[in-house]
Amino acid sequence: QVQPVESGGGLVQTGDSLRLSCTAAGRMFSTYSMGWFRQAPGKEREFVAAISLSGRTTHYADSVKGRCTISRDNAKNTVYLQMARLITEDTAVYYCAAVRGDAIGVRTVEYDYWGQGTQVTVSS
Repeated sequence: QVQPVESGGGLVQTGDSLRLSCTAAGRMFSTYSMGWFRQAPGKEREFVAAISLSGRTTHYADSVKGRCTISRDNAKNTVYLQMARLITEDTAVYYCAAVRGDAIGVRTVEYDYWGQGTQVTVSS
C-alpha cells in the first residue's frame, strides 16, 4: 500500500499559480499510477489529472487542460500538480490518489489509495 499526503493548498487570488504536492509513502512508488481529483462544496469529486508510471503520459480534465500540469518524481515518491491562471471555479479540496498498475484512471473508483485532501481557495 501507499499513503498519499497532500500539501501546498491555500488561499490565492484569481490568476495566481499554485503547486500542490503529494508524497506517497510506501514501497515501489513507481509501480503506481497517480491522479488528482477535487471536490467543491455541494459537488461530487471530479477528475483533474492523471499520470502514468514513468510520468511520460498524462491526461487532464477539460476544465483544467492548458492551466494545469501533473508531474512526478519517483525518486522522491512525489507527484505534483502545477496550477496556473487560477479561477474561482478551481476552489475545492484537492485529493491525491494512487492505484497500482499502468492504468490512467479518470474515475474515483479506479483508485485505491487516497490522501486527506488539501484546500485550495481562489478569491476574486
